[in-house]
Amino acid sequence: MNIKLFVRLVGLLFIAVLVAVAVQQGFFQRLSDSQWVADYVAQNGSRAVAELVLMGAFFSCIGGPRQVLAFVFGYALGGVQGAIFATVAALLGCIILFYFSRFVFREQIKRRFAQKLARLEALIIHKTWLKALMIRLLPLGSNYITNLLAGTTCVSPWQFFVGSGVGFLPQMFIFSFAGAGVSLSDEHHLQVSVVLFVIALAIGIYLYRTRLGKQLTKTDD
Repeated sequence: MNIKLFVRLVGLLFIAVLVAVAVQQGFFQRLSDSQWVADYVAQNGSRAVAELVLMGAFFSCIGGPRQVLAFVFGYALGGVQGAIFATVAALLGCIILFYFSRFVFREQIKRRFAQKLARLEALIIHKTWLKALMIRLLPLGSNYITNLLAGTTCVSPWQFFVGSGVGFLPQMFIFSFAGAGVSLSDEHHLQVSVVLFVIALAIGIYLYRTRLGKQLTKTDD
């Protein structure tokens, strides 16, 4: 059997098994339950946080919204810690999907998204970290599709990950502080979340109006 075909089949089987186990065990339902996550962390401490980060990475990897992670982690851990751990989870999910795309699904994705992929690669091949940061800040399109397509390009992985991680932070802090405010019934945390949202919105509008922002928007069409 062709080695590349064997690797693809093993990769697909691995993903299918993980998804089946996660659904059967109710991982995703629990992960979106703020009170369950808070209780789990209270009972199990740092071990629970590590497990939740891994669960969150898988959740993000298969297309789960990172904003949900930020809100739930903020509810359980507080605004700052929640944002940091949610960002780590989302970045791990990004890395996993990026490399699965690069080593397992590359040929299929190239055939399916040939034109879109060519435009994206031409735009982000230089100063990849900056372009990735702007894509995450605006944000443009689907986080899942961005990771999937980027993995099939020839861009520098570490630059893409650095830009993505930094670009994730504003939204993560917004939703994490919102979750912390709901958990503590604290207007201060909610006010911080609103202020961060206004700042992020202003940055997004500014970036959108720049030449690079318009190029990225066209690429996403």
